[in-house]
Amino acid sequence: MSHLSHADELYLDANATSPVLPAAIAAALDAMGGRFGNPSSSHAAGLRAKQILDDTRARARRVLGGGPGRVLFTSGATEGIQTAVLSALCAIRERRAAGDTCGDLLLYGATEHKAVSESLAHWNRLLGTGLTLQALPVDADGRHRLDILRELAPRAALVCTMAANNETGVISDLDGIACTLREHGPRAYWIVDCVQALGKLPLDLAATRIDYAPFSGHKLYAPKGIGMLYVRDGAPYTPLMIGGGQEAGQRSGTENMAGIAALGAVLAELEQGTAFRSHAAMAAMRDRLAAALADAFPGIVFNAPLAQALPTTLNFAVPGLASKDLLDLFDAAGLRVSAGSACSAAKAAPSYVLAAMGLPLWRSSGAVRLSFGPTDGDDFIDEACARIRRCGQALRAPLLAPSPLSGAAHGLLQVSAEGRHGWIAFDLDAGVGVAIDPPLALAPRIAALVGARGLRVAAVLGTGSDPEGAAARAALRAALGQAPADPGPLGWPGDAAAIAIGARVLARLASSGTRMAYLLDAADGSGIAFTGDADGVQLARPAALLCHGVDLDGQAFRALDVAATEASAAHLASADLAAFLQAHADALLVDVREQPEADAGACHLHGRSALNLPLSRLAEHLAQLLATPERPLVFVCRSGNRSARAALALRRAGHPQAWTLAGGIALAQ
Repeated sequence: MSHLSHADELYLDANATSPVLPAAIAAALDAMGGRFGNPSSSHAAGLRAKQILDDTRARARRVLGGGPGRVLFTSGATEGIQTAVLSALCAIRERRAAGDTCGDLLLYGATEHKAVSESLAHWNRLLGTGLTLQALPVDADGRHRLDILRELAPRAALVCTMAANNETGVISDLDGIACTLREHGPRAYWIVDCVQALGKLPLDLAATRIDYAPFSGHKLYAPKGIGMLYVRDGAPYTPLMIGGGQEAGQRSGTENMAGIAALGAVLAELEQGTAFRSHAAMAAMRDRLAAALADAFPGIVFNAPLAQALPTTLNFAVPGLASKDLLDLFDAAGLRVSAGSACSAAKAAPSYVLAAMGLPLWRSSGAVRLSFGPTDGDDFIDEACARIRRCGQALRAPLLAPSPLSGAAHGLLQVSAEGRHGWIAFDLDAGVGVAIDPPLALAPRIAALVGARGLRVAAVLGTGSDPEGAAARAALRAALGQAPADPGPLGWPGDAAAIAIGARVLARLASSGTRMAYLLDAADGSGIAFTGDADGVQLARPAALLCHGVDLDGQAFRALDVAATEASAAHLASADLAAFLQAHADALLVDVREQPEADAGACHLHGRSALNLPLSRLAEHLAQLLATPERPLVFVCRSGNRSARAALALRRAGHPQAWTLAGGIALAQ
């Protein structure tokens, strides 16, 4: 089963969600068609629907090894977790009300999904149980610290762990946890999040000590909105929803029959054992992907030991590369991966899972997760490996390259991180460059960029005397093998009047003591100024462009030869792009993705090949783009974020025909 849902797409984010199995789609359509009845109805249509319900429950019981335990259908794992937590806490409250000191701790693994810790806090507060929430630490491999569990188990009323982690794929030592609880916390209830285990790990729940196990259908080829909850025979149960008494009074509300039928089809495939790969086969496929990654990215670090992880999951980081850079690169090659949990990736924060493992910040903030499904085949993995290696080759292409427009050997590269902007002015023919306001986080990467081109860095300059700027300059000098201390005020070399960068000259302008501005002469004689903020210092010489070291309304530079404007980016919907290009034959399609992304996957839309002009090189080409204000410019990127910044910069500089493709290439293909 290939996951090429678009013409050139390989889906490698199966831990977030999965495509729906064709047999599951057919089963859902059958449930919505010929067997559409309500399973609570006693007539023939209802009985046909009830057969789906009964067959799927029986199959689930067999696949899970549920024995006499309950199996009920939910809307997904979050509902299952909520129900399990509510059931356990209600039982604990009853025990305590009867004078039973059954423990005062709600223990949860430090790497659990946030649905667990948030659910514990929510119901503990609403039920007034007054228990103490405490995270159970994990070791450097991501496994629960059983030594600490032994200490805390006598006080535990409820313990929550997971079968396998959704970010790292680390498989929990459930046997070790069970043994510890039997010996030191025999009365504690135990919830195990089994979302990532279905189809990847053997399950025999009735033979374990597990009280509650939630599952989610959409993680394994069923649609979103359907899940299961296993409840051990004899474990306390309190319904989360009461009403019409469906699910034998365990979960009221008319059942999601299409979802249940689809889940039943997936479980049937699991039972038959023909469509799903064996653990050994999946592990071999993962090892091939790991080898391709190691070939593509020298220095790569895998954030979890493969021997203790799911055979379908890889979590890694590459020194000097942010997760966003890697995601953009993979996406350009048609590889869909993620930066971690889909539920928290949008927050752009370091992974709390990797932080709990004690990994350094560069690994927890730069992590990428690659995950495939148990139906993927060898041809799928072959193509994925080939594209991964192509990404590595693209990444080795130098960013300090001749101008995409003029071909000139000199240029100006913007380097940005965490709302701060730096600049590298360079001349490839002269073999020299100057760094201005380098962001601290990018010091190793900047050193690698100039090293790849064999450039001599004549100076590392700052426009302000803030501590972070000084630390950044020191870090970059150290990475370049230079003395870390500034040779002069804000890095300016002694009493030099100017620094030659090939045929161009960088001049120091009058400073205020704690701030300084610099001016790089341009071909038209107007110059490019650098300052720490938008106001900067008074420029003694004319400049067409002001590049600043801090982010101002999403911009790193602004034109100075036009009146300030509140212009906003003009958005062009992907559905309107073809007509727009047809109506404007002279329109220039500008791909502002970085060079490695364009090398990994060139942009062709509606018969037009886009000019690759990376956003990081836009400042140096602003004057050229403004020279033809009558020519429409349509900026594109992966998602529309970078192209919006480019269009906004052009609009504010006075170009009336600058547009951004809303939704980016992702929605236009």
